[in-house]
Amino acid sequence: MQAPLKEKNDIKIFILYLLKNIGYALDFNTISDIVVQDEFVNYFDFAECFAELLDSGTIEMRRAGDVRDTETAGWGGSYEKNTELYRITEDGVRVVEQLQSSLLIMIKEKSLKSAMRLLSFKARGSDIKCTGKERTDGRYDLHCEVIENHETLLCVDLVIESKQQLDKMMYNFNERPEVIYRGVVALLTGDINYLID
Repeated sequence: MQAPLKEKNDIKIFILYLLKNIGYALDFNTISDIVVQDEFVNYFDFAECFAELLDSGTIEMRRAGDVRDTETAGWGGSYEKNTELYRITEDGVRVVEQLQSSLLIMIKEKSLKSAMRLLSFKARGSDIKCTGKERTDGRYDLHCEVIENHETLLCVDLVIESKQQLDKMMYNFNERPEVIYRGVVALLTGDINYLID
């Protein structure tokens, strides 16, 4: 497996590369999911580099609802009014196009494919169901399901020991169903066997 990117310059170019190729504004959590999902960058490095890109003006932020009709290009999406949205600026595009980086083409291509798959999953409006209920023995049943075009893509039932654990699992599934779906597939296909070795 490819080692995570370590050099700040590479991480920044990687973030800008993905934002440039996506081409429209996204919320912070979606950008974070896109950048860290293939494990080339860890979350803390991402957060630090993202903040520096914002400070340098290569990424800009607007709140959904604050963008005038004449400025909507690249600020698409259906977000609640005060959601902070981020996109690459013209300076950011120039940085990506001009700076050389040791990033492998394979890393860029794999990550861009994963990013588009995640965004497509969200855009398709896949039906996500996640419920929990208490059992008679004091434990909890968790049911998670991803349905698309009336077809169940994923169905998971677990028995959970505590309400706190149940709440955490339900929150994570509802926030990142695509990541969990990919994780289950990767475990079952043996792509991430290091977790069980």
